[in-house]
Amino acid sequence: MKPEWQTLYRHEGAFEFNPARHDFGAKTLLGRPIQGSGFAEIEQAVDLLVAQPACARFISRKLASYFVADDPPRALVDRMAKTFQKTHGDIAEVLATLFESRELEASLGAKFKDPMHYVISTMRLAYDGKPVVNTHPVVNWLNALGEPLFGRQTPDGYPLTESGWASSGQISRRFEIARAIGSGNGGLFEPEDGSPPTTSGFPQLSGRLYFTAVEPFLSAHARTALDRAGSQLEWNTFLLASPDFNYR
Repeated sequence: MKPEWQTLYRHEGAFEFNPARHDFGAKTLLGRPIQGSGFAEIEQAVDLLVAQPACARFISRKLASYFVADDPPRALVDRMAKTFQKTHGDIAEVLATLFESRELEASLGAKFKDPMHYVISTMRLAYDGKPVVNTHPVVNWLNALGEPLFGRQTPDGYPLTESGWASSGQISRRFEIARAIGSGNGGLFEPEDGSPPTTSGFPQLSGRLYFTAVEPFLSAHARTALDRAGSQLEWNTFLLASPDFNYR
């Protein structure tokens, strides 16, 4: 790298601006000229994109699809897009519009969880937020469910809709994961280096978290299935594999 470029280099998290790989020539984006100036060009480009109504609507719809419904209500997306434009893309404000909406409240229990949501929510409920020391089982579960970490081959990301995940094979694998978690610590609390575990995680599904956060919202069918469980393992598995728990 040329010495005069050293001060232009930027590296923050997963983002890198390398002036040695940058075209410093003049450019035109969305009909607007951008003069070659290094990193400032990126900031100008982002400002131009964020100012587009289509950008506000695209991001708002993506967020609403993720949290509310596969085909989110148009009125909600419109309000979110309006907040996006008013705040020049302040995602926190856009999410506030979403989280405070009546549409989100009405959607509770109707949005199918993608594999990542399913695995993480299952672990959080089973182990009550206890930190895991071995993430290999989590990676294996996500691989089995078809959503490996950083495994999407195209830039559009994994599907957010139920049709992308709700298949007989998917549900069967979720049942197996539910049984693995419901039967013990699933290897999550066994150090990867083979050293003796310092803690022993075990499912706490029938504890206070269940009765305060889950039990009041279970359907009659789920309650009936749980009442018929012949052991704690069966009870844990039935809960974590239930249709109720596959939706949020």
